[in-house]
Amino acid sequence: MRNKSLMRAGAVAAFALLAAGCTQETQNSISRSIQNWTGTNGVLDVYAGEKLVKRFIKIDKLSTAYGTNDGKPRPYRYGYGYDDKNFNFKQDPGEKKVYFEFSDYSTNYIFYENDETK
Repeated sequence: MRNKSLMRAGAVAAFALLAAGCTQETQNSISRSIQNWTGTNGVLDVYAGEKLVKRFIKIDKLSTAYGTNDGKPRPYRYGYGYDDKNFNFKQDPGEKKVYFEFSDYSTNYIFYENDETK
């Protein structure tokens, strides 16, 4: 019994040291993967100037695209969500789950968690 406790304590200490040695980006990536596993209720608002032109709801995560051959991040993100055509934060009849992509360079967007519908 004592050996199991020592092994657990050692594993926790090793994880803590490993996490402390990671860059901030790596720590954020670990955090996002945990959050993705537990799920979120994300909303993506896309703007043209100051006008809201597109909204996707019920997004569980946004992902960064990576190159197949070089493994380098690409300048766009993608995900799956429901096309909220009337901007009411609800999945109405006819509003289907869709795949979407948007550029990091040319798209004005805000991604946030909608905690009002939980």
